[in-house]
Amino acid sequence: MCQLSRREVLASAAALSALLEGETAQPAHAEIGKVDPIAPGVYFHEGDLSKGHCNNGWVIFEDYVLVIDANFPSGAKEIIPKIRALTPKPIRFAFDTHHHGDHAYANQVWVEEGAVPVAHTGVVEEMKKYETGYYGGKPGRWEEAAAGRPDVAASKLKPPSLLFPRELIFDDGKQRVELLHLGVAHTHGDAFAWMPKLGILFGGDACVNGPYNFVGDGDTGKWIGTLAEAKKLKASTLCPGHGPRGTGTIVEDQQAYFRSLRSAVGSILRGEQTEESVKEAVAKIEAALKANKQVSRYVGDFLPAQIEKVYLETSGKALPGKRAMQQARHHHAIDHGKRLA
Repeated sequence: MCQLSRREVLASAAALSALLEGETAQPAHAEIGKVDPIAPGVYFHEGDLSKGHCNNGWVIFEDYVLVIDANFPSGAKEIIPKIRALTPKPIRFAFDTHHHGDHAYANQVWVEEGAVPVAHTGVVEEMKKYETGYYGGKPGRWEEAAAGRPDVAASKLKPPSLLFPRELIFDDGKQRVELLHLGVAHTHGDAFAWMPKLGILFGGDACVNGPYNFVGDGDTGKWIGTLAEAKKLKASTLCPGHGPRGTGTIVEDQQAYFRSLRSAVGSILRGEQTEESVKEAVAKIEAALKANKQVSRYVGDFLPAQIEKVYLETSGKALPGKRAMQQARHHHAIDHGKRLA
């Protein structure tokens, strides 16, 4: 049987009380940089976007700890002491929900802690496309990030070495975590961490809670279908890759956003466009999305890049004069969301 230490029991007491009262799904307010116990032995940590950090989670098993998302090196070094304060158990696995720097560039930090980086097979396939410097080609995204981030420059890229094509299960008889690839979404290698006994879903960037969607490496049409698969899990608690945790309805909201975005692009941006007509169309699409209460919180600085990507996906054509995707990719590689904080 899984045994929790006294520290773990005390740290989980608040979460257990909330569970019994049915209050685990939605915290009263965001607690950026604070350890958030959401169930016995299960923790969420909202990353500080002013540092470009993603959210993290970790689950304490009988013999080890599983960390969800590696983060940037500086982010990993912030949460390691917080995990150590809760349990003396070794950190054995670090799960990359996808290949982006703010979720995978600290793999080497976790390896030095004794952990094995874990990911869907698509993560390595994506790294081979974008981390070209590591794989013997011209400088890629790692080098771009290193130029803007001292923590990346002081580390080295470490691709995940424990890979799964569809699912990987951790189960000690008490805690159960299922790593699931449900389809293409934010990238071609996204995977979720699902805790079926507790109804807790860690969504990575396939499911965020706020204006943090980067669409440059995914497919918004397929993303909608992947979120439909995630909805079938019927999660009660959703821990996103960015933004505060909340209820499982965040999955529906994320899906509704892309449906609304694609619909607006299709109805407003038709036929041949000029730079002036595109500018007017972007303003109309922004207004329409902001008027939708379910999805308005997803509208932000990345919207022009999202419109550009959807138009390319649905028409096969590039918008005239637009370079929003290129700019978004640059900012994303260095400090995902830092300028949005």
